Amino acid sequence: MNVAPERVTVRHASESDRLNRSCFCFTLDRAALFAALDREAGDPEFCAAAMKTRPHLFSNTPVFLPGSAIAAMGKVVAAIHATSRLADYRAAAFSWAPEIAHRDFGPAGVFMGFDFHLGDDGPRLIEVNTNAGGAFLNALLAQAQTACCSAIEPGLANMIQRDAFEAEVLRMFRNEWRRQRADDPIGRVAIIDDQPESQYLYPEFVLARQLFSRNGIDAAIGHAGDLRYENGRLMLDGLHVGLVYNRLVDFSFDRPEHGALRAAYQDGAVVVTPNPFNHALLADKRNLTLLSDPVALKSWGAAPELRAALSGVPHTISVTPDNADLLWPRRKDLFFKPVAGHGGKAVYRGDKVTRTVWAEIARGEYVAQAFAAPGERLIELDGATHARKVDVRLYAYDGRVLLAAARVYQGQTTNFRTPGGGFAPVLVI
Repeated sequence: MNVAPERVTVRHASESDRLNRSCFCFTLDRAALFAALDREAGDPEFCAAAMKTRPHLFSNTPVFLPGSAIAAMGKVVAAIHATSRLADYRAAAFSWAPEIAHRDFGPAGVFMGFDFHLGDDGPRLIEVNTNAGGAFLNALLAQAQTACCSAIEPGLANMIQRDAFEAEVLRMFRNEWRRQRADDPIGRVAIIDDQPESQYLYPEFVLARQLFSRNGIDAAIGHAGDLRYENGRLMLDGLHVGLVYNRLVDFSFDRPEHGALRAAYQDGAVVVTPNPFNHALLADKRNLTLLSDPVALKSWGAAPELRAALSGVPHTISVTPDNADLLWPRRKDLFFKPVAGHGGKAVYRGDKVTRTVWAEIARGEYVAQAFAAPGERLIELDGATHARKVDVRLYAYDGRVLLAAARVYQGQTTNFRTPGGGFAPVLVI
C-alpha cells in the first residue's frame, strides 16, 4: 500500500521526538570506544590521558532525528554552496573580506561545518564554520554504539562505517591537493594549530595524523609559530611541508606568529585547507546577512529552489551604531555574535544582554540573528531526568555531507562541560 509522503514525515518526526524524551538508555559502549581510540592513536595510554581532562567529550546517549530533518539540512548545505558560486553573492561577501582572502588557489575547504538548531519549525542554520572540529572523534563514536531496543536498530545500521569514513577523508584531502597541485604526489601534511597539545580537540589531531600515516602519507602535528618559510618552501622541524590541514582560528593569518604560513600561502608555496578564501566565501558571519535576504538572492539570480532551501537560515543583520537603537527594543528575539568570533565566545542571547554588554555590541562588529531555539534531549543522571539542549553539525566537503553529529549541552552555547553532554551520534529514525 502506498503511503502519502506527508504522513511518513509526521510519523517519523513523532517517533524521533518520543525517543528524545523517553529513551534514557546508554547506547555508548565506552570500553569499546576507548579501545578504538587507543588503537587508532597507536598508544595504549592515549585514551586514559586524553579523557582525564575531557570527561564530558562524549555523551552516553544518542540524539534521534527524522530522515526528513537530515534531508532538509542537506538541502541548506547544497544551497549555500550553489549560492556561493553566484557572481553577485561573491562580490558582496568579498567586499568585507581581508585582502589575503581574495585569491582562490583551488581548495574547497575540508570539513566545513554547518551547525543547526532543530525546533518545531524545522532545521535552522545557526552558522557555518571552517575547520569544524570533531569529525574524526564522531566517526569512532558512531561505531561504539549498541542497540538498547529494536526501535533504534535501523538508526545504528545507517551510521557511517570506519573504512568508509577513512576513504572519504583520504579522497577529500587528495582532491584538495589536486585542485592546487594537479597530478603531483601529495606532499607532507602538517596539522597546524596554536599550541596544539593544549587544544581541547587535540585527540583528533592525533587520529588525523595516524590516518594519514597508515595510508602512506607523511604527517605531523605542529605549532603554527614553529613553521619557517625558507627559499620558497614551508618548513616544520626541518622538513618540507606540502599541505597544511589548518585548524587555526586566525582566519586571515594576521597574528605575527603566523607570518611564515601567511607568506607561504600568499606565494602559493603550500596547499592550505581550509584557507582564508574558504572562510571568506562561506563562513564569515556577515555572509549570513546575504544568505537570509530573499530579495537580494532573487536579484542575484538564485533559483526558486535555492531560495526555498535558504529559508532555513534565520534572518540576520549586521549591527551598526546607526541601527543599534532600533535593535535594543527587539533584543529578546535576537542572538548576537561577534563577526570575528569562534567557539561560542562573546555570543549573547538578547534577553540576557545587559546595558554594559550592549554598549560593546552597539559599536559594531556583531551580527544579530533571529533567535532559533535549539532542540532538546532528556537524559537521566543519578536517577533524575534533566533537559539538555541539542545542536546538530553536518560535516561537509564541497557541498556534500560527509557525517552528521550532535552536541548535547547546557547554557547559551556548546561547551563540553555539561554532565551527560558532549558529542552524540545522530540516529535517523
